[in-house]
Amino acid sequence: MDTYKFRKQIHRLPGKVIRRVPLPEPQVVEGHGARANIGEICRECGYKHVLIVTDQTLHQLGYEQKIVQSLETAGVGCTLFSDINSEPTVALIDAGREAAAECKAECVIALGGGSVMDTCKMIAAGARLSHLSTKALLLKFLVVPGKTLPMITVPSTAGTGAEVTVGAVVTNSRGTKGSTVLVGLDVTHVILDSELTIHAPQVVTAACGMDALSHVVEGVISDVFQDMENFRLSMEGVRLIFRHLPIVMREPDNIESRLAMCRAAMYGGNAINTQLAGYVHAFAHSIGAKYHIPHGQAITLMLLPVLEYQKEVCMTKYAMLARYCHLVDDSADDQEAANRFLETIRELIVTCGLDKLAIPVKPSDYEELTRMIVKDSINYSAPMTFSDEDIVKVLGRVSEQ
Repeated sequence: MDTYKFRKQIHRLPGKVIRRVPLPEPQVVEGHGARANIGEICRECGYKHVLIVTDQTLHQLGYEQKIVQSLETAGVGCTLFSDINSEPTVALIDAGREAAAECKAECVIALGGGSVMDTCKMIAAGARLSHLSTKALLLKFLVVPGKTLPMITVPSTAGTGAEVTVGAVVTNSRGTKGSTVLVGLDVTHVILDSELTIHAPQVVTAACGMDALSHVVEGVISDVFQDMENFRLSMEGVRLIFRHLPIVMREPDNIESRLAMCRAAMYGGNAINTQLAGYVHAFAHSIGAKYHIPHGQAITLMLLPVLEYQKEVCMTKYAMLARYCHLVDDSADDQEAANRFLETIRELIVTCGLDKLAIPVKPSDYEELTRMIVKDSINYSAPMTFSDEDIVKVLGRVSEQ
């Protein structure tokens, strides 16, 4: 059997597997400065001591101080671990596990972006599996009996959705990235605090917004059995981003729109958990790794080429999104509505100033990139299975932009 036929036969398997993974059901607290509520949350949970994990940049900005003060007021002890300056590595996780053990942390508070969130997930799992080395935790599916240490996640960007996802990406001692799905991840609370995103550079806001958009769009069009509520949340995420990302680009201090983007990003995390991603991510991961492009920019480069290539297969759902987001009148047929949906994404990329991104994809790299994309795509349940020829055609569209 050739690889295309094999991929086509198993393309629904990841969706069936992910449905068996128990997902966190956190309480969500949102507002400008909402992280000041963490002390009271921890007091109500009965925690005596917690570990706050953040990165060096946010620590230098003092963003954890509002959390520390709220914990002090609530009579809850805390230890700060702010050594994170890169994506998760075995060494970073080892240091975080040691800090959690030394302070006898009863909860991990994750303040930051995707790297902080993923590091904290592995710390929280490692705290329950103290007899295992961090290297031993880097499995495709890591089962944590009785759940991980509780986590309170406080995302500092509105993009990755890592505050709720059960996956973590870790670089092993050989320098190779691998993903782990944590079975038993216990995220008890998500704090959506617009104060953390309001001072982000525009390029960061834009790239994170496009990343979040890719999650919710690919959630809607995924070939995974979806319950109506998760499907609705993904649709709502698209609507929120179409409405509010242009506003935060134009009015960076708009608190309402900042919170809406935080909410949309969380819905994107839910889409990853329940509906998985698709070829936008398979392409973006591959060109990002090959050419060392930030994830949000790689997503932006690949979003329209992939969605346009899938248009005939996804026509009905594109049209459904256009109607849900009030981009067309009810009288518009599916072709017109789907075209308007794609055009709205194109306009959004221009509004975000991301339409002039350099296109680094070289035809001489197509063969290598195709192998990378095929390997990554097996993790998803995309609406269609790309052949090697399909992949090369999409790469060609990117090269021609």
